[in-house]
Amino acid sequence: MNMNTTLNKTPASFEPKKFHTEQKSNSSSVFRTVIVIPNYNGLRFLDDCMAAIDTQTVTDFITLVVDNGSGDEDKSWLKHWQEKDPARRQLILNHDNLGFSGAVNQGINWAIRHDIPYTLLLNNDTKIAEDFVESLEDKMDADKEEMIFALSSKMVKMHDNSVMDDAGDQYTLLGWQFQRGLDEPSSRPLWNQESAVFSACAGAAMYRTKAFKEVGIFDESHFAYLEDIDVCFRAQLYGYKVLYFPKAVVQHVGSGTSGSKYNEFKVRLSARNSVYLMYKNLPAFMVILNIIPILAGYLIKQLFFIKKGFGKAYFSGLMEGLRKSGTLKRAKLNEVPPMRYLTLELRLISATFEYASKLMRRYTATARG
Repeated sequence: MNMNTTLNKTPASFEPKKFHTEQKSNSSSVFRTVIVIPNYNGLRFLDDCMAAIDTQTVTDFITLVVDNGSGDEDKSWLKHWQEKDPARRQLILNHDNLGFSGAVNQGINWAIRHDIPYTLLLNNDTKIAEDFVESLEDKMDADKEEMIFALSSKMVKMHDNSVMDDAGDQYTLLGWQFQRGLDEPSSRPLWNQESAVFSACAGAAMYRTKAFKEVGIFDESHFAYLEDIDVCFRAQLYGYKVLYFPKAVVQHVGSGTSGSKYNEFKVRLSARNSVYLMYKNLPAFMVILNIIPILAGYLIKQLFFIKKGFGKAYFSGLMEGLRKSGTLKRAKLNEVPPMRYLTLELRLISATFEYASKLMRRYTATARG
């Protein structure tokens, strides 16, 4: 996902401060969605983000901001924002930066405690369309079997709405995640069709709250990066579906807080978490079956980051991932039906070809340009 809440720090113990008294007794009868917004020194985005939320076509939601140890200006703004509408605005102020995973888990747990059906995760550098919440709720409501775990929205560039930012995420045999539609025209028919995807981008996605009780919440060992792929991986192993839902449109700045596409912190954590992701969700026989493309994927990435000047950070992340993977909790792989693994393998193969097609389109567009 497009993470806008982390800093080059590790999580620490904390006691969150809440500036509204929680009222569990009637939350579920009034509110159907909790919008969870992680924030870390994102003051420059908050006015636009909150203004878009205030214009929604429905009001059956609570907005919960989880601040990850921002400076005094952010805290002051957020306290004032919460005090304007304490019935529909919640605020958690953490003493330390808990990363994206730690922050959104506080929101998810809040939704679980209050029996609120849907949890909508939203980056602070976004502006949602007026019918965003309503359209996502309607789609979830229409799923009578309640097997949709997550809906990934149509994310377009804030500076140019004609360009895509994300149409759901895929995962390949190379061990790579990629954003569908990134930098392509938002008018392309493919990006305006509902489709199954491997993962919802947690920068703007709705989740079925009660499904977290079976799937588990975001793994805080990730701190940030690939945590949304990880949770959706588990959800699909357990039989849930993840869909791209283009009717829900959101504008996104991207790298709003991290400030750059690549930096040592991001490269190291992404490399480490890619190992975590595979260890926790792929059974040994699938790793062996796909060992050649997996190793090729890591080698290509290593060479790529050497060229970018981050080779050491990438290798360090891989080594950390290998050292620490054994301490992590794995998915219940022995309970997954064999046919589901076959389906997963076919989807990984399909996504690999989809990625190759994406590269070809980009190359062709560059050559024409």
